[in-house]
Amino acid sequence: MGGQPAHEARVSPIARVLPRVSRMNRTEAAYAVLLEVRRRAGEVAEYHYEALTLKLADDTRYTPDFFVVLADGVCELHEVKGFMRDDARVKVRVAARLFPFRFRVARHSKATGWQIEEVPA
Repeated sequence: MGGQPAHEARVSPIARVLPRVSRMNRTEAAYAVLLEVRRRAGEVAEYHYEALTLKLADDTRYTPDFFVVLADGVCELHEVKGFMRDDARVKVRVAARLFPFRFRVARHSKATGWQIEEVPA
């Protein structure tokens, strides 16, 4: 009777998982250069761009720009911003309270260079 046997039937997928394609913006790329300089100087053991996503609440996630491991093994999460919107500020503060990492926000200006501040838990 035509067609494929039941065990060979092809089923259309309900959802597909696509690989995440994420690229750094200019500010993030400039910060990656700073991290690489620190790595070569021995201050940073390794760093990774958008390597993890934290669940803050139901339907609320936060992906820091950089996961940084310092030479002494301390893990930090760095958020790089040209300017900080209120929702991003809230997410970083909530994440700092919920997770056992040091959180830092890095901002760059032409006048002062990099300003890196620790986010209190």
